[in-house]
This record gives sequence, C-alpha cells and structure tokens, in this order.
Amino acid sequence: MFRLLSRFQNLLQARRARKVVMVLMDVDGTLTDGRLYVFPDGEEVKAYHVQDGLGIFLAHLAGLKTGIITGKTSRALEIRAGRLGLEELHQGILDKKQVLLEIAGRHNLDLAEIAFIGDDLGDLEVMTMVGFPAAVADAHPAIRKVARYRCSRPGGRGAVREVIEFILKAQGRWESLAARAKEIKKSSQIG
Repeated sequence: MFRLLSRFQNLLQARRARKVVMVLMDVDGTLTDGRLYVFPDGEEVKAYHVQDGLGIFLAHLAGLKTGIITGKTSRALEIRAGRLGLEELHQGILDKKQVLLEIAGRHNLDLAEIAFIGDDLGDLEVMTMVGFPAAVADAHPAIRKVARYRCSRPGGRGAVREVIEFILKAQGRWESLAARAKEIKKSSQIG
C-alpha cells in the first residue's frame, strides 16, 4: 500500500514538474547551507555548491528561466547570480508574493509554470502560490508540508540541482542535456 501511494505521489509530482518554465529560489538555507561567516569588518561570506551551479546551467541549456527572491542583500550574490546567468535577482525582499507576481507578469507565465525552492517561513506564502513548490531536506516543517517535492539533500549541498534534475527528467530532457553538458565541459578544457 505504501509503495502504491508513493508511486502515485511521484506521478503527481512529475505532472506538475512537466509544466515548469521558470525555477525561482531563496538563497540562505536553500542555495547556501544557511551559515554566514562574518569577518571583523562586518562583511558576510556565504558558500555556494558547484552542483547547484551546474544544475542552473543545465536548466538554462533546457531553456528554463531562473531567478532568486531573497530577504537579504549581498554584493557577492550579485556576482554569483551574474556568473550563473540568472534572469531575475531580487534582494532585500520582505514581500516575496508581490515580486513573484511581478516576475510572472513580466515573463507572461501562469503561476503553475513556476517552481520555487525554499527552506523557511519567509518562503511559505510564495510556495503555496506556485505550481511546483520544493523544499530542501532541512527545511522548516511548515515548508516541507506545503512542498510538492521534498529534496533528499539539504540546502547548500546540491538541493537546487536535485530539484532541477527532477524537473528535467519529468520533462524528458535529462539524458540529452547531461550528454550535452559533458561535451561542453570536454570542449572547454581543450582550448
């Protein structure tokens, strides 16, 4: 009985994931592990996982749009988002709902076409609005409760990549993209 229920849930998750055109995410606790390193001058440093960066790269190869909506502001995040080629970067946002609606309108997307990856209470409202809400493994219980996809990986440890990979597999794009990414990586090392 449990296997049957689990399989049914996977089918529902895949159905929702097939509709995704844009992947939005929080940063602290999602794209990072949530820890902040503070230097004596007050500067904060965060660590990002390369697997998440590759996941975003693969999303772009597949034609998916990506973006960040976060409550904090960081110059380092601006640089990271620029390197990753994210279409949307919104920092210092307390009302994520309003920004989500603006993004959807700007890209002419239905909310069912948007995935949001989050970890804590600041993400709760937008996660109830999008078509494919995903929670990192160490997310707050309220976030895990509303998530349609629950990662096996914690924030900052490849959870974003895990969600993107699930979406791409559900859309039938994973195999060709994985092979294409290997070719790109191989050719970039030759020059």
